[in-house]
Amino acid sequence: MPYVTDFHTLPQTGTALALGNFDGVHIGHRAVIGAAVQLARRWELLPGAVIFQEHPQKALRGSAPARLCDGRIRLQAFEKAGAQAICVLDFERVQGLSPEEFVEQVLVRGLHARALACGYDYRFGVGGAGDAVLLRQLCTRYGIRFAMAQEVDFGGLPVSSTRIRTALEEGQVEQANAMLGRPFCYDFTVVGGDHRGRKLGAPTINQYFPAGFVVPKFGVYASQTLVESRVYPSVTNIGLRPTIGTQSLRSETYIMDFSGDLYGQNIEVSLLHFLRGEIRFESLEALRAQIAADASAARSLAARD
Repeated sequence: MPYVTDFHTLPQTGTALALGNFDGVHIGHRAVIGAAVQLARRWELLPGAVIFQEHPQKALRGSAPARLCDGRIRLQAFEKAGAQAICVLDFERVQGLSPEEFVEQVLVRGLHARALACGYDYRFGVGGAGDAVLLRQLCTRYGIRFAMAQEVDFGGLPVSSTRIRTALEEGQVEQANAMLGRPFCYDFTVVGGDHRGRKLGAPTINQYFPAGFVVPKFGVYASQTLVESRVYPSVTNIGLRPTIGTQSLRSETYIMDFSGDLYGQNIEVSLLHFLRGEIRFESLEALRAQIAADASAARSLAARD
């Protein structure tokens, strides 16, 4: 399933589109996408979602919230939710449109929308003037089917990308995963390291977080790593490695039961449980012993999950 920028390729028979930011494609977002998919099945339309090339806050405020997923992983989340087309809009080209103009010019004429779904708190049009109530009215005007997804809660509060970012930054990865509906993961390119892990008996892969991507709490995580369609238990350290004294923030993962060269590949690492914060050890021997303990704990958690 591609990201669609040439809207002439969309079927003239019509689309059923989910509307929202979808920056995390979390369980609240999936409720909206699911509503669009149900409309598509009922009326024989192409199910899809509408997103912006960049988060609207980048244009409105000069900076955007940290991203929760990128590229292939985000596309995969859309696919699992049932979307078959991702329509990509340039926010700066549409931000001046009124709610009525956005629906008529962009959704109806541009994207051939015959059904629309949004969340209960959806806003659209210049200055966020439009809401779900107005969208329902406009859909009636244009003969478009409409569905509104209700609030999805976790822990008694609405699920949001902001809550997920906060949970990750506080090391509450289990809560973040519950709100995402999947493990938080990334597939950054594996880069060369200093081979210190190999000397400690635990060879690792090193990955750098790109600018603008959320960085979880520094520390050690039980994780799982996907290599050539096989999932391996692993241990991931995120931070600056205080014992070694590096100044470069990175994700460093020891993949248990695996041996091989992964340099230059994009490898998917999923965080499952926060084990401990970063610690500065007095010796490499102490660090080696802790790595073994972390690996044992991670393997036990993987078997339990």
